[in-house]
Amino acid sequence: MKLREPMPELTGATEWLNGEVTKDSLVGDKPTLFHFWSVSCGLCKEAMPNVNEFRDEFKDELNVVAVHMPRSEKDLDLAQIKEVADEHGISQPIFVDNKHLLTDAFENQYVPAYYVFDAEGNLRHFQAGGGGMKMLRKRVNRVLGKNEK
Repeated sequence: MKLREPMPELTGATEWLNGEVTKDSLVGDKPTLFHFWSVSCGLCKEAMPNVNEFRDEFKDELNVVAVHMPRSEKDLDLAQIKEVADEHGISQPIFVDNKHLLTDAFENQYVPAYYVFDAEGNLRHFQAGGGGMKMLRKRVNRVLGKNEK
């Protein structure tokens, strides 16, 4: 996806965990962070506490949606996805993308990966990899109209 492109429709989930959201329910409300992860991704698990802290800190100002993107056949096991999500405290809605439909709509190839959309539903920031939470925080604050200190 290119910056300023609109958020794709959230269709084609194998299953939703922790509740379901739609593009219509997100756009026009507040900015949204999509977080792509996979049960077989060590970096994803390492980054999870930071993502959860982020989610909790910005809970009133930011929608957070997790997208489980399988990297192999072994990652398709729903019970394992639920177990890892519970283990790592993922309480936000999880789009289980076993058919890679949302992954393809985002043109995403990475886990972990982060996409920040503004309240109007336009992509404002993308980053991939385990680190970089400071950059993510900076971009989210910018989208929220907050000045960094």
